[in-house]
Amino acid sequence: MLSHGGFVRLLVKRTNEWARTDQRRYTLFAMGNTCSNHLGIPPAKGPHAVGCTDFMMDHTVKGSFFRLYYPCLETEKAEKPDWVPCREYFNGLADFMKINRSLSERIFNYLFGCSKIPASMDAPFKSNEKCPVIIFSHGLGAFRTLYSAICAELASQGFIVASVEHRDQSASATYYFREKTESEKAKDKKPKTSASAEDNLVKEWMYYRALRHGESEFALRNKQVKQRADECILALDKLIEINSGIPVQNVLQTPFDWTTLENSMDLCRIAVVGHSFGGATVIEALCKEVKFKCGVALDAWMFPLDDEIFPRVKQPIFFINSEKFQWAGNISRMNKLESAVIQRKMITIRGTVHQSFPDFTFLTGNWIGKLMKLKGEIDPEIAIDLSNKATLAFLQRHLGLDKNFDQWDPLIDGQDDNLIQGTNVTMLQSAI
Repeated sequence: MLSHGGFVRLLVKRTNEWARTDQRRYTLFAMGNTCSNHLGIPPAKGPHAVGCTDFMMDHTVKGSFFRLYYPCLETEKAEKPDWVPCREYFNGLADFMKINRSLSERIFNYLFGCSKIPASMDAPFKSNEKCPVIIFSHGLGAFRTLYSAICAELASQGFIVASVEHRDQSASATYYFREKTESEKAKDKKPKTSASAEDNLVKEWMYYRALRHGESEFALRNKQVKQRADECILALDKLIEINSGIPVQNVLQTPFDWTTLENSMDLCRIAVVGHSFGGATVIEALCKEVKFKCGVALDAWMFPLDDEIFPRVKQPIFFINSEKFQWAGNISRMNKLESAVIQRKMITIRGTVHQSFPDFTFLTGNWIGKLMKLKGEIDPEIAIDLSNKATLAFLQRHLGLDKNFDQWDPLIDGQDDNLIQGTNVTMLQSAI
């Protein structure tokens, strides 16, 4: 269902149609494990080099798991991480789109197997001032790495950004660890040079849970959006602990030195950002946590939210929409957040589709991208640049930043040839 965000299920329909129409072309498309093109996620434009690392606090499903983007030292031998961390995430995408795993793995490897994130893995943190903080929430069927063009750009502009991988079964795939059973420990006869906590842990994968026959979608999504907001708040709590110098144990045991982040964050300047289901998560998180001073909702899917939370949200909100995704009922729910005293803004980017915000749009050629509705009519780099600049201007305005992001203030009001102030959707009285 296209409205749910993440990677589009339309792929399965289009791929099957394509295969029936031209089997030879489809075979050429799917064969091999090589990169399909030289496309890539655009590098960040800010003054800071960007590093990233993964953090998992508490190995259980109730722990916090996120990818952190941050300003870093430039290093000559910096390693750019894979955009999709491992094959299980390809499997998760296949399950989400209801296509065969082995077939999809060849397709995804062909399209995305060489793709890298524009950030240096585990590079040393560096900033000359305290960094404002952003918690980022992904869309339905996505996971923590799929919005790197947005997160890396924000980090390059001086923010510390935690991109949460949600464990509400809305991600196409994620994982945690469980402790080994006694029988598993007994079977593990491998010699160990030294003991570690991971020796007694087993990785457990959690895949997307589809709606069951006869199940209420609102009941499921409403429960998930509440958990997602709690996970955003938990990630923020972990960053606050790290900032205060409380020792933290990263289950993933990456080489990044977390002590370098002590006293690095400006905890008076915190925002929450998200796409699609993550946009709804922004609203829920604002309602639950006043430490979030404002929110940016990218093409938000408003369906999961309770109506009664709207008047309880007291922070400024910025809706940045695509031209082709929104409909009257969804916009009507956004309009319920209008306020005479709290700034609520909305713009629409011309020529965009719902998938103009995740990285997929940069990693497919023009005809494949448009076939799969991963690209709109606008150049995807122009679209994401407009979205990022408008976001930065809004964050400066409502976090009280001493930056030059106010040069993009006109974008907040849709003042650009590629923007529409408000929405392009015609609001019918019956839809309100």
